Amino acid sequence: QVQLVESGGGLVQAGGSLRLSCAASGRTFNSYNMGWFRQPPGKEREFVAAITWNGGSTYYADSVKGRFTISGDNAENTVYLQMNSLKPEDTAVYYCAAQDRDYSGSYYYTYDYDSWGQGTQVTVSS
Repeated sequence: QVQLVESGGGLVQAGGSLRLSCAASGRTFNSYNMGWFRQPPGKEREFVAAITWNGGSTYYADSVKGRFTISGDNAENTVYLQMNSLKPEDTAVYYCAAQDRDYSGSYYYTYDYDSWGQGTQVTVSS
């Protein structure tokens, strides 16, 4: 099992940037594909981005493509989400999640992941 801790959330004006971090501990970090999800107020948790264990492939929700970038640092056991050109509709609690790197399912659904962080709040003001 891997333990995940997110940080970097906060309040930012529309058009601004934030970088979220997700620090992992426990099993070897490169045993996992990593994902970021978010849960806006009153809505379901939704996929944002994912990265394979070796950083070879990345995946993004259409709503963030071109604005957000997911990256990983295996030496630091950390995955990042760089968020640029933020919009009020990006306001949500952001969660990182891990799935075994040999998992044969998808990257896009909460049930594809079996370890979750506690979340970090991102608020974008207009």
